[in-house]
Amino acid sequence: MYQVIARKYRPQSFDDLLNQDHIKTTLRNAIEQNRIAHGYIFSGQRGTGKTTTARIVARCLNCVEGPTDQPCDKCASCLEITAGGSPDVIEIDAASNRGINEMRELRENVRYQPSRDRYKIFIIDEAHQITSEAFNALLKTIEEPPEWAVFILCTTESHKIPATIASRCQHFSFRSVDFNDLIDRMREICASEGIEADDEALAVIAQSGEGSVRDSLSALDQAIACCGNKLEALAVRTLLGAFGIDAMAQVTTALANQEGGTMLNLVDELERNGGSPQHFSRELSRYLRNVLVAKISGAESRLIAASPSERAELTRISAAFTEEDLTRYLQLSLDLFRDLQFSLQPRFHLELGLLKMVQAGKLVGIEEALASLGSGPGRNPEPPPQRPVGMQTSTAPVARPAMQPAATPTPVRTGPSPFELDRMKKAAAPMPAAAPAPVASQPAAAPPPSDADWRSRLYDAMVETGQKFSADAVSQSDVAMVNNELVITTTKQFQLDLGRNEVMEALKHLGQAGLRFKIVFGEVKAAPAVVRKPAAQDDEVTERALNHPEVQRFRELFGGEVRNVRNLKES
Repeated sequence: MYQVIARKYRPQSFDDLLNQDHIKTTLRNAIEQNRIAHGYIFSGQRGTGKTTTARIVARCLNCVEGPTDQPCDKCASCLEITAGGSPDVIEIDAASNRGINEMRELRENVRYQPSRDRYKIFIIDEAHQITSEAFNALLKTIEEPPEWAVFILCTTESHKIPATIASRCQHFSFRSVDFNDLIDRMREICASEGIEADDEALAVIAQSGEGSVRDSLSALDQAIACCGNKLEALAVRTLLGAFGIDAMAQVTTALANQEGGTMLNLVDELERNGGSPQHFSRELSRYLRNVLVAKISGAESRLIAASPSERAELTRISAAFTEEDLTRYLQLSLDLFRDLQFSLQPRFHLELGLLKMVQAGKLVGIEEALASLGSGPGRNPEPPPQRPVGMQTSTAPVARPAMQPAATPTPVRTGPSPFELDRMKKAAAPMPAAAPAPVASQPAAAPPPSDADWRSRLYDAMVETGQKFSADAVSQSDVAMVNNELVITTTKQFQLDLGRNEVMEALKHLGQAGLRFKIVFGEVKAAPAVVRKPAAQDDEVTERALNHPEVQRFRELFGGEVRNVRNLKES
């Protein structure tokens, strides 16, 4: 029976693991020094070798020549572990055995010694799927297992492992495989299988794997089944649904030339060919990211997962844009990819997103905009520099803000300025303010009272209009007329009681609705308080309050006088 490449070429020793040197060194030293822990956590993205490493550790520990970091691969233990049939190496799929009953069964199984080998090893795959109750049932067993038991938990989501479990295990984080190492590994496999593949085809397959060895080898197996013994980039790209750099270059050409119609034609062609807008948007984000990295770091940067020829092409294309433009395009493409995940009209969203990118290319920096606006009427601003285009020779001018027409020269002022005239008026004797025109619905304006009488007048007006709290605030404030403006100085404790609305209502009641005033919060000079004689209906309330034993006791302790008494039920 045919065995897929991912299983056929599965690593059988630490030397075969790709890009996991930090893990190989630690585990090898631990085995050589016989410092074997009872619990391990292997975490990392899919296809990076977590379960494979767990099996290698099991072979190293149970080999007849072990514990050793170089298992013999000949003894019964090594062969059975490789085939997956060892009675003392138990692999558990936590995705389907995640409950508390399965963990109780495992806990009972731990109590028995291995039937033949040196250690009884439990490999729990997808360990993050185990429920909280099941983890709690396994907690004590992982903390103090028998001397022959070793637990290896493999997971792609280490943050879901409870801290109580993680603190009892040694944690190893697996890294994604380097792009070039992955291509070298696939080249070796192709040579062993007698497959002819060019570098660009292998680069397309490695890109589809996104750092996962298993995903890349599965794609390689699929490409061999489709293309036979010779892999070409175009056929592999069509099979995997990938977009080549030539297809993506049409987008950057439209961005450089600011052609919205070209963008719409690209979307139409994508729809006619049955392409996925989500997949196209994802590939566009990756392409723009590579163009930006090529602009910043150059063609030889290891940050670009592409073949040498594609890197050179990306560098040539990046010369047509600035870093700011490419950063803006990348952000817009990421926003577009996010919106397409939940869009009911993906075509419309894709068209709108591409047109936004075209419009974003017309933006001008603030410095350039200010420079163009600052050009004098008699000066001709320099023409904007043409932006080079990496794929076509035609260019479109960048939109600039419209120049303002030359303004009429401002006549030279002679004599004092308006501010100086106003200052001279204030320094001279104050002129009486003109009384406001009488309104039909209001009483005729009365002449303003003198400064000494303003406080009492305001107090009486506020009492008559029912503003008792504001009246109390005025009674403890300074009121004066300064330059035809009524200035009310009060403390901050009356900030809520004395506002503009209350003062305007009192002035309206006095027939001075048009009088200017302002309220100042600060220190108030000592002045005799305004005392309003209680009305006839208030005599009984005042007398009852003053005769209250608590009020009399308060006055004996603190002294002072009662200026006003009001019934809170009527306030």
